Amino acid sequence: MNGTPDFSRQDSGTASRDKELELTFRDPAGELRLIAGCALRRIRPPAEEETEAFLASPLRKSLEQSGDLIPSKVAEPGSHPSIASGELWLEHPRLDPISYPWEWTTAQWRAAAELTLRVASQAIDAGWTLKDATPLNILFAGPRPILVDVLSFERRDPHSTVWLAYGQFVRTFLLPLVAARHLNWPLRATLFERDGYEPRQIYEALPRWRRLDHYLLDVVTLATLFERPGPKRAGSKQSPSTKEPSLATHLLQKRIARLGKQIRHAAGERGHSQWSHYEQSARHYQPTDVEEKQQFVKSVLARCRPERVLDIGANTGTYSLLAADAGAKVVALDSDSAALEELWRTAATQNKPITVLVANIARPTPAAGWRNREHFSLLDRLTGDFDLVLMLAVIHHLILREQLPLTHIAGLCAGLSQRWLLLEWVPPTDPMFQEWLRGRDDLYGHLTEDDLTHAFAPHFAVVDHARLGNGRVLLLFDRI
Repeated sequence: MNGTPDFSRQDSGTASRDKELELTFRDPAGELRLIAGCALRRIRPPAEEETEAFLASPLRKSLEQSGDLIPSKVAEPGSHPSIASGELWLEHPRLDPISYPWEWTTAQWRAAAELTLRVASQAIDAGWTLKDATPLNILFAGPRPILVDVLSFERRDPHSTVWLAYGQFVRTFLLPLVAARHLNWPLRATLFERDGYEPRQIYEALPRWRRLDHYLLDVVTLATLFERPGPKRAGSKQSPSTKEPSLATHLLQKRIARLGKQIRHAAGERGHSQWSHYEQSARHYQPTDVEEKQQFVKSVLARCRPERVLDIGANTGTYSLLAADAGAKVVALDSDSAALEELWRTAATQNKPITVLVANIARPTPAAGWRNREHFSLLDRLTGDFDLVLMLAVIHHLILREQLPLTHIAGLCAGLSQRWLLLEWVPPTDPMFQEWLRGRDDLYGHLTEDDLTHAFAPHFAVVDHARLGNGRVLLLFDRI
């Protein structure tokens, strides 16, 4: 799909889900529209034959059965006003909410890359090729990556030794991981790099000794040194090929395997941060406080029985996991990538329905792309989609670090939750509150629980609460 995200949505509340949204314009083979409950893809006439051949192939069936490829079915004429007789339309399930690559952890980035290589390898063996290889064609269903672009497949020349998507894979998957590991360029910076990084960008930023790294030599150093200046002449050089199809397949598979090793090396070991061990190091919680808090959250989950939960400030996911165990689909949000990576690994290992998003709710990911319509903002993707919002040990961050008024925080919560809100009030006497107060007692030192409930009163009513031994208060709100 040439870098265009395959599925997205632009909800600004529940009602907007019924709007028809046309999302793709870069792909000459088709267009994608979102309607209530599914995604519709129109296949343009020049691509119909290739698409029908892929849909009839054993490869498509195998990839769908394994869960690596989004399911597709031919949409019946007249099943939707957009579908005209004689046109080929496909119907896919919607995966919500979308998580863009710049909101992934390093482990997710690696998982998406390895999925792409796995699919590419299977396609080569089956006589097909993956012509597009970009993170924007991957979505996460809970912790699992799924390829969502069925138009990325085309039949392969059995004699060709070139994977045409190789350069795109390197630019959009591998080099961002290289830059994150060796240059400390955050993955979220890829928001501004639709087609990834060029090898020269990385080469010029790397120390000279690092340019000779075995895993970087071909994709960074040699790619830069052998870069040809000036315009390229179309058709001046034939694509490398061999007379032996088996040799061509072998060479392609070796290249795929090499990229897999480079991805694993670039992803590195697990990251750590101040917050990735927060629950083990937090001194302002005694074991009894933790037990009381967890028991109250469990009671709320049993009482409210939410289907969809948003956990703001999820950290390593103690309460996201409790919500998942209670039967909810969970979106876990935190600005700390290392902490969320721990949660993603747990969810992936235990097959929990938890989607993680690396983002700051106080400074949410903006809309981006052409006319700000290619990639939707974080709040557009989250608004009005949850039965229960958890905001545990978060509000003092928003008050003291972001300087947000309580009324504004209440308005945000009202926009996110259709019904319930479970919030942890942290009083000014709390050690963490005092640590971050930093001489601003006249501004925030007087805040009370009553101030909180008064600010939230236009949207929510308190229906239950629990006071912990450390002075913090858990408040369950219901929408008015």
